[in-house]
Amino acid sequence: MSVKPEPESAPFAGPFALATLSLPDGPAFPALVTPDARVVDLRVALGDDGLSVRTLLENWGAVLPRMRALAEGDSDDREPLSAFRVHAPVEPRQVFQSGANYRQHVIDLHVAHSAPGDDRPEAERRAEAAEIMDRRAAEDLPYVFIGLPSAITGPYDDVVLPAWAEKPDWELELAAVIGRPAHRVPVAEALEYVAGYTIANDLTDRATVFRRDMPQIGTDWLRSKNAPGFTPLGPWIVPTGSVAHPGDLRLTLKLNGETMQDESTRDMIFDVARMVSYASQTARLLPGDLVLTGSPAGNGMHWGRLLRDGDVMDASITGLGAQRTRCVAEAAG
Repeated sequence: MSVKPEPESAPFAGPFALATLSLPDGPAFPALVTPDARVVDLRVALGDDGLSVRTLLENWGAVLPRMRALAEGDSDDREPLSAFRVHAPVEPRQVFQSGANYRQHVIDLHVAHSAPGDDRPEAERRAEAAEIMDRRAAEDLPYVFIGLPSAITGPYDDVVLPAWAEKPDWELELAAVIGRPAHRVPVAEALEYVAGYTIANDLTDRATVFRRDMPQIGTDWLRSKNAPGFTPLGPWIVPTGSVAHPGDLRLTLKLNGETMQDESTRDMIFDVARMVSYASQTARLLPGDLVLTGSPAGNGMHWGRLLRDGDVMDASITGLGAQRTRCVAEAAG
């Protein structure tokens, strides 16, 4: 079962977005969606039954003008979006995740986890943390690690909370979708390799982030972040041309109607270009790959309230639409 958000007057910025849709019991297909919630089946429009969003991204430079023309064309043959199921918009081959990339979030963590015996006033410790963040932005590198494509689920699908996950938490993030192979690209050119943007909620079980049996190993991102469905994605990929300022987008996550995260991407320590460039220095980024850019302050650990059965998360980012996911406890047995 899935739950959809209330209809929006402007679900995304620009004249069109990419989606992966299906009819009930039908195969998934790549679609062009217009702001009035109408759908063009791109297999039909582009004359290729084997198309997927990923194959479109592999030919992004050639197909982008054709999709612009489709968005501007006759709308008589477009179907209503309400007739379709919305899936995650792309199946990436690689998912690059990142942590500690929002200034206020990291400052809060620094203050919350002060050293034993540090009795300085909070304002002084915050000022120290802010200075560390400024130095990190100027001199240090992003913190990037690998996620699994199998953790991705649709933007309205239920999220199953595994029985072993003691502290499941939310992490709303802006995700950049790669549109050209990228390897060792400079920061100044990195955004040229981004086809568009989408919404990701990078769920994390806080209880399994650090290995209790081998603390010297450090973080265990495999277990804490990669359960099936732990990365709700979408609903759309909005092309970069429709997102004028990726460094000034509002991220908002509500839990059962109560706002938990509400921050601008202006608070990022490393912007999208630096994240993409950094990931490309080691890996070869491929069309359809995702670069998640970190989550702002307001996670469940901050509020002392983790996810549980029946919770509903509403997540939105300026110009990229909204997702709604319900948490369901894993069935016994």
